[in-house]
Amino acid sequence: MRILSTFLFSLLFYSASAQVDTISIFSNSMHRSLKCVVIQPSLPQEKPTRYPVVYLLHGYSGAYDNWIKKMPSLISEATENKCIIVCPDGGFSSWYVDSPVDSATRFETFISKELVEYIDKNYFTLQDKNRRAITGLSMGGHGALMLAMRHQDVFGAAASMSGAVDLNETHNKFETGKRLGDTIAYSNFWHRFSVIDIADTFSNKKMPLLIDCGTGDIFIKGNRALHAKLERLKIPHDYVERTGEHNWQYWTNALPYHLLFFRKFFETH
Repeated sequence: MRILSTFLFSLLFYSASAQVDTISIFSNSMHRSLKCVVIQPSLPQEKPTRYPVVYLLHGYSGAYDNWIKKMPSLISEATENKCIIVCPDGGFSSWYVDSPVDSATRFETFISKELVEYIDKNYFTLQDKNRRAITGLSMGGHGALMLAMRHQDVFGAAASMSGAVDLNETHNKFETGKRLGDTIAYSNFWHRFSVIDIADTFSNKKMPLLIDCGTGDIFIKGNRALHAKLERLKIPHDYVERTGEHNWQYWTNALPYHLLFFRKFFETH
């Protein structure tokens, strides 16, 4: 009977360790609450274990629950890669910036400071930049590389799926102008936040970078240009081009490779 009780306790503890939380985080910078999905690995443990964190960003017109709805296997991916996966709300068209023309948009501050601080305070995380990575799709791919490059003290590795890495490719589309202003009058803002321009001053050759884009993607030209620029600047990075377009089929196929990329980074740091 005692053996059975021990078995049942172990089973219950194992099941309880599998968690998919939908939480609400108040942003002081934007004076409002934003939702977020947090996926913790399902691993048997005798005591709480701290894990590295992967921040996973959605694209334009998306929301915090896009990834878990489109890819329920994120739960098993978190377990296999022994990491916490955090999917925050990045707004309909925030482009993950602190907008210089829209004071209500402060998503750079939210993701890189407020969100990270909340997750570290409320979850069993390894609180070190070398235990944090960030990736995303489309607008989120831009956001992941931009945030990592601009906040090297927060994120240790970054990747992008179909990222809009050259914001000039979004001109007159995807509401980028609402966040950055006119491309002529406010051209300095477009350069400040565009990954391909940030690369000119990015010198952290120790940060692992992964750039991933389909050959039929709407942003393939910008990704190829970024790859070429990083090579000229001798900034180490992984570059992947595969058959595919700007769609969920490509992104759900790409994410396991990104998580493996991060897992290797976590294991060697």
